[in-house]
Amino acid sequence: MKRSLLLLCCFALGLAACATNPAEDPVQIKLNDLDARLGGVERVVSNQSLVDMSRRIDALEAQLRELRGGVEMLQNGSDTTRKSQRDLYGDLDKRLSMLEANARAMQGAGGGAGDMGASAGGTPGAATGGAVGGPAGGAIDDQAAYNAAFEKLKAGSYGDAIAGFKDMMSRYPSSTLLDNAQYWIGEAYYVTRDYDLAASAFRAVGERWPASRKAPDALLKLGYTQYEQKHLAAARATLQQVVARYADTDAARLAQERLRKLPPDGH
Repeated sequence: MKRSLLLLCCFALGLAACATNPAEDPVQIKLNDLDARLGGVERVVSNQSLVDMSRRIDALEAQLRELRGGVEMLQNGSDTTRKSQRDLYGDLDKRLSMLEANARAMQGAGGGAGDMGASAGGTPGAATGGAVGGPAGGAIDDQAAYNAAFEKLKAGSYGDAIAGFKDMMSRYPSSTLLDNAQYWIGEAYYVTRDYDLAASAFRAVGERWPASRKAPDALLKLGYTQYEQKHLAAARATLQQVVARYADTDAARLAQERLRKLPPDGH
């Protein structure tokens, strides 16, 4: 009997020891091991996610820097191109204006001599019709108005330039500068991307002054304008006209370059 009680007490103590020392319990040890391994996996996954996220952020920042750099390059290129165009327009127009002024002066001198001869011969009508003072004064006035409008164009005041050229054309309908003024109106509209009005202005140069030195450039810029309007078939036809009508000119060369950029027919 005593022996049985002793065994029962030992068994109870063993159970108590197991309850009070879970660290020695095989099941608990296994659970602790699994928990530790799971925690390690979670830390690895978490760290890897952070690494991936950091890499993605770095990649996005790099792309953003590249895009910003590209935008800045385009903006600088656009500003440089516009300035170069304005400088080129100014240089060419000044030289052209000087040549035209000299030509008008020579014509005026020749007309004056003829009128004086006719007056001496007893033809009052010829002398009155050939009055030099009127046309000469008009030439000076239209040149000044033209120059003022062109200065506004070079300065980038395109709206004022358009108004100035139109006013000059209205006040001096017989001016020899009308074709130039009409062309620069088209350029001002083109630069400001008002392509409908630009096309109308360029088309008017060829229709009203087909023999003008501005006619090849106006037809070329009409093709450019149609290209910007996405009227590709019309642009192709116009540029081909430039090549056919004005072969061996800068306008024809530029038209061929733009034709190469156009997609094939039907696209």
